[in-house]
Order: sequence, then C-alpha cells, then structure tokens
Amino acid sequence: MNLSAKWKQRIAFSVLGLASIVVIVPVVVIFFILIEKGLPAINWQFLTAMPRMGMRAGGIFPAIAGTMYLVLGTIVVALPLGVLAAVYLVEYARQNWMTRMIEVAIVNLAGVPSVVYGLFGLGLFVIFLKFGSSILAGSLTLSIMVLPVIITASKEALSSVPQSFREASLALGVSKWQTIRCIVLPNALPGILTGTILGISRAAGETAPILFTVAAFYLPRLPKSLFDQCMALPYHLYVLSTQVRMLIRKFSTGPLWCWSDSSLFSIFWQSLSGRIFAGKSNGKSFGE
Repeated sequence: MNLSAKWKQRIAFSVLGLASIVVIVPVVVIFFILIEKGLPAINWQFLTAMPRMGMRAGGIFPAIAGTMYLVLGTIVVALPLGVLAAVYLVEYARQNWMTRMIEVAIVNLAGVPSVVYGLFGLGLFVIFLKFGSSILAGSLTLSIMVLPVIITASKEALSSVPQSFREASLALGVSKWQTIRCIVLPNALPGILTGTILGISRAAGETAPILFTVAAFYLPRLPKSLFDQCMALPYHLYVLSTQVRMLIRKFSTGPLWCWSDSSLFSIFWQSLSGRIFAGKSNGKSFGE
C-alpha cells in the first residue's frame, strides 16, 4: 500500500529527529557527568595557585595560562593568514589548474592527523629553525594545523556574499580592495568567525602537536618569553590518564574531573564569545 505524502513527511521528520537525539544525548550526558563529578572539587585556589610537590599539590594556573598563550598565539598567526588566503582565492585568483590544485591541497590538509603536524613542527620549528621547545614553536605548529579549516570556512563565507553587493560598490567608483574591505568582509565575518572558532577550539584541545613542541608536565611558574616552555591542559590530562595510574585511582572523583572541566569551560567561553561577536557584526553588515 502506498503511503500518503503526509505520512512520508512524518516518517522523514521522525528519522531526522531520532538522528539528532542520537547525536545530542551523548554530548549532554558527558557534559553533565563532567559537571557533576568535577564541580564539587573546583575552588578558587585550585584554579589560581601554582602546582607544588610534582603536581601532587597546589593548582593548575600555569596550565590554564599556558593554554591561553597557545590559543592567542594561534589566533594571531592563523587568522590573518587564513582570511588573506581565502580573499586571494575568491577575489583575485584565476580559476585554472593551479588554483584547483591549491584548493584540493587545502582540503586534504584538513584531514591530516594532528600527530603528523606535531612531527612537522618538531622538525621545522624546534630543530631546523632552532626555536626549541617553546610557545612560539607550539603556536606556529597549531596555526598550520588549523589553517585549512579557517581558509575553507572563509572561502565559503566570502563566496556566499551576493555578487550584486560587489557590482553596486564598483559601480559607485569604489576600488576593488575597498569593496572587499568595506562590503565583502563585513558580510562574510560571521562565517569567518565560525570557521575560526572551530579551528581554535580544536587547537585548544589537541595534545599531539604540543607534545613535541612546547608542553611541559610540571612547570611551577609562568613563561617569561615566547621561547619558554609552558604547561597546557590537554597535555596535562593526557599524562594523568596514561602515566599516573595511582593518582587516577586515588582522585577519580576529584582533581581529574576538575582538569576536564577547566578544558571544557575554556573552549566553551571561546566559542560563546566568538558567536556573540559574530552576531553583533552580522547586525551591522551591509544590506541589513
């Protein structure tokens, strides 16, 4: 018996809703488990104190600060390069075999495992350029890792701006660069920020790239320059979960969940602030 169009629509909506629930429920469960087990053990001293006694006492402030340093360094390097590369590919580059090869290479680089970027950063920045294990080497490695994501998202955002906006601006005698800077980029900014947030959130949670280039497990002080090592939350969680087995058994409901909560909230606030800024920029964009 043939189903009516109305029943087919209901079945399709039910399948889509079920798929959404299957994706969302595990994320919500993980979030609440982290909050339930980690929040009671979090206090101001734990977040702001220096570690002591080989990480057996004290707080995790150097790990939080080190993660922020790496994120800021990644943004400073990757965001301008990614946006400028996307502007060139969309607005200036001719559509030929060279451009297509570059676009394919960018897409392929987005799928390279993070450990490969870590080894690349070790060979290029740490050994060849002699930056050593430092914030500079780690930030540059993370920047290269997130560049494909930022470039791809920025290209799509720039391409989504209607061509009529460009034509209207050029018809008024505005130069091409002024059109890009004042018309195209403001309208593409929400999409650019979305791609940047995705890339930076991935960089903030990666362990393999910083394992080879910057991370230190126990460093009870803040870095003083770009050429110093630093602690980082992802690497700290990795060491605790793989090496310090007795510590995990002893503190399975306390500090380990606190470190997880700290990583989760740092990424959450980065995403939230970026989306708020994107919303404000979208309201002021051309044509609104």
